Amino acid sequence: MTIFNVIHLFGGLAMFLYGMNLMSDKLEKLAGGKLEQIFEKLTSNRFKGLLLGILVTAVVQSSSATTVMLVGFVNSGLMRLSQAISIIMGANIGTTVTTWILSLTGLEGESLFIQFCKPKNFAPLFALVGVVMRMASKDGKKKDIGGILIGFGLLMWGMVTMGESVEPLSESEKFASLMTLFKNPVLGVLVGAVVTAVIQSSAASVGMLQTLSNSGLITFGAALPIILGQNIGTCVTAIISAAGANKSAKRVAAVHLYFNVIGTVLALVCYYTLDSFIHFAFADMEVTSVSIAIVHTVFNIGTTIVLLPFTHVLEKLAYLTIRDEKKEPAENLVLLDDRFLNTPGVAIEQCRNVTNRMASLAKTTISLALDLYKNFDEDKAQMILENEDMIDKYEDITGTYLVKLSGRSLTMDDSRTVSCLLHSIGDFERISDHAVNILDTAKEIHTKEISFSDMAKRELNVMFGAIEEILDITVQAFEAKDIDLAHKVEPLEEVVDYLRTEMKSRHVERLRTKTCTIEQGFIFTDLLTDLERISDHCSNIAVNLIQINDDNFENHRYLNAVKSEDNEQFAELFKEFSYKYPLPKTSVK
Repeated sequence: MTIFNVIHLFGGLAMFLYGMNLMSDKLEKLAGGKLEQIFEKLTSNRFKGLLLGILVTAVVQSSSATTVMLVGFVNSGLMRLSQAISIIMGANIGTTVTTWILSLTGLEGESLFIQFCKPKNFAPLFALVGVVMRMASKDGKKKDIGGILIGFGLLMWGMVTMGESVEPLSESEKFASLMTLFKNPVLGVLVGAVVTAVIQSSAASVGMLQTLSNSGLITFGAALPIILGQNIGTCVTAIISAAGANKSAKRVAAVHLYFNVIGTVLALVCYYTLDSFIHFAFADMEVTSVSIAIVHTVFNIGTTIVLLPFTHVLEKLAYLTIRDEKKEPAENLVLLDDRFLNTPGVAIEQCRNVTNRMASLAKTTISLALDLYKNFDEDKAQMILENEDMIDKYEDITGTYLVKLSGRSLTMDDSRTVSCLLHSIGDFERISDHAVNILDTAKEIHTKEISFSDMAKRELNVMFGAIEEILDITVQAFEAKDIDLAHKVEPLEEVVDYLRTEMKSRHVERLRTKTCTIEQGFIFTDLLTDLERISDHCSNIAVNLIQINDDNFENHRYLNAVKSEDNEQFAELFKEFSYKYPLPKTSVK
C-alpha cells in the first residue's frame, strides 16, 4: 500500500464525512418544524415513541442528531425522560437504514440494473443533478433537495474512493495479522467505540468498516465486537451535548449509554457462550458489507426487543447515576436551547411557542390593567408588574435566540417566520408596557379619588370592550397562524382610532363646559393614548402575519390597499365593528 493509497483513503473519508454531514443537515432543514410537532404528538406510549425514533432518525440520517434533539427537549421541559427512552431505542434502529444504503458498495453482478445500483455509477449522477438544482433553482426547498443529492453523491463516492484505496491491503500480511487482534472482544469493542467517538457518527464508522471489509481480510469474529463498540461510541455526541444541561437532560444521555452498553454486554455474552458450545463456522469467514449491515440491524433490533419492556428500569438506573441532591431547588427550565440551532425548523417552533406565551401573558396583563380602572386592587397591580417583567425576559431571550438563528442556513419560509417573530415579540412587549401605564393611571385615579363623569365612564367601557376584542383576535390569529382572523384586526383598529378621536373631542367639550376638570382631562387623554397604542401594536402583529403569508413586505402599501374604497371586505368589517362599539349618544357636542 503506497502513500498515494493513504492519501486516497483519507480523501475518500473526507468526502464521505462531509457528504453525510451535508445530507443530514439538509434533511433536517427540509423537515423543518414538523419534527417538533411529531415529537410532541407521538410520545403518548413507548411503542409510538419507538416508531417515532425510527422515523425521525431515518429521515435525518443520524441517531446522534435525534438524541441531541431529545436532550434539548428534556432540558427545555417539553418532554419527560420516560418519553425519551423509547425514542432513543427507535433512533438506534433508524440509523441502520444508512448502513443498508452503504452496503450497496458490495453489490456484484453484470446486469444493467446491478451496474446502475453500484455507487460508482449512480453517485456522480446524483451529485450532478444536485448541483444543477442548487445552481438553477431559486426555490429554497429545491435547493435543499439539491444539497441532499450532492451530500448523498459525495458520501457514496467517498465510499468508492476508500474501497479502491484499501484494495492493496488484501495482499498485506501485516494488515491480516492486525485484523486477528480484533478477535479479542474487549479490544474490538474499544476500537469501535473510540473511532466512532472521534468522528461522532456510528453510521460513518460502520461505513468505514464496510469499506475495509472489501479487503477480504476481516472475519465475522473480528467485525462483531467492533460493530458493538461503534454503538457505544455514538453515545459520546449526546454526552457532550448534555454537559451544560440540567440533570433531566443528562439522564437522557445516560439512558442512551446504558442502552448500548447493556445491549453490547448481552450480545457478547450470548455470542461467546454459544460459540464455546456450538463453535460457529462463520466466525472465521470473510465478512461483507451486507453482513455488517445485517449484524448492525440485528443487534439494534434485538437489544430493543429485550430492553423495551424495561424502560422503567433504565429510567431508575439513570436517576441512581445522576441523583437529585436533598432539598435541591427545582431546576430552571431552559426556554430556548442552543442545541436546536442545528435544527432550525425545530428552533423556530420553540421560538413560536415562547412568543405564544408572551402573547397570552400580554393579553392577560391588559385585562388585569383594565379591571384596575374599575376596581383597584394591590394584588392585581403586583401581578401586572410581575407579568411585565416576565414578558421583558421573554423578549430578551427570544430576540437574542432569533438573531443567532438568523445567522444559520434557513429556507425562505423560515427566514420570513424569523422576521415575523422578531417584529411580533417587540409589539407584545410594548403592549405589556402600556398595561403598566394603565396601572399607573388607575393608581393615580384611586389615590387621588378622581372620578370621571358618567358619560366619560360609559365611553371608556365601549373603548375597553373594543381593546379586549382586538387583543383577543390578534392573539388567536397569531397562535393559530389564522390569516382570515388577522384580516379582522385592521378594521377594528380603525374603529378604535375613530373612538379615540371622538372621545377626545367630547372630553374637550366637557372641559369647556367645566363638566370635567383639567386634571381629569390629562388622565383621560393619557388613558386614551395607551389604549390606542395597544390597538396599533395589534395592527402591526396582524399585518406581519398577513405579509409573511403573502410574501409582501411593504407595510404602507399594504395598509393603503386594505383601506382603499375598493376593499369591500374591509368596509364591511369596519361597519360591523362600528355598530358593535357605538359611543353613547350625548347632547354635549
